[in-house]
Amino acid sequence: MPIMRFTSNPRPTVGTEIELQLVNADDLSLSSSIEQVMESIPEHLAGSVKRELMQCYVEINTRVCNTAAEVRADLLEKILAVEEIVHPMGIQLLWAATHPFSSWRHQKITVNDRYYRLVDLMKDVARRLVTFGLHVHVGVDSGDKAVMVCDRMLQHLPLLLALSANSPFWEGRNTGLQSNRSKIMEGLPTAGLPYQMRNWSEYVWLVHHLEDTGFINTIREIWWDIRPHHEFGTVEIRVCDVPPDLDQVVALTAFI
Repeated sequence: MPIMRFTSNPRPTVGTEIELQLVNADDLSLSSSIEQVMESIPEHLAGSVKRELMQCYVEINTRVCNTAAEVRADLLEKILAVEEIVHPMGIQLLWAATHPFSSWRHQKITVNDRYYRLVDLMKDVARRLVTFGLHVHVGVDSGDKAVMVCDRMLQHLPLLLALSANSPFWEGRNTGLQSNRSKIMEGLPTAGLPYQMRNWSEYVWLVHHLEDTGFINTIREIWWDIRPHHEFGTVEIRVCDVPPDLDQVVALTAFI
């Protein structure tokens, strides 16, 4: 069983990930075009612009930053670079956590063995995950502190969701929810609020237990609203919908 060592960060660094929709410019329907987009991504952005579960996603990540101003500058540069690539293809980026009318049933799974295994295991629970989020990483210096921060942050997650809520529409309907994405994510057995744990050892035990029992194939299948990230040495806040613009992304990052 591999040892899970937490990568220590001596100061509270910050990193931001946004998931944006790829839509056709003519009718704004979802476009399964990530492979076409990735073929044109320059090498220096290859680690920052990524695929996700569905081919209608593009994920854009910052480098490790020290301030919200650095997050803004880094994201803006990368968003503009992606827009320069997609616009000649007749594709636009849409900032919403669910698509207003395109059906999840028509979306294509990204070519990836892990994604195929996930969809084979969870069927429509996974296929419905046409949702787009904002994830913020904050560096901490130990696994024990990461677990403690996750526990202390639980009371603040509803506020963060309320501030970011940006997914009222689903398949052409007003759902009556400000964040329909959050309800879709609840269908995953390892989403929602994390278990309360006292220290890093308890977290490691839980991850290994979930793997040993076949409940997850990899730690990447733990989709809690907040979780430790041992490789990055961060606490990852995942509860937020992707907001409608960069200003709100930066504001939420600074607030977190």
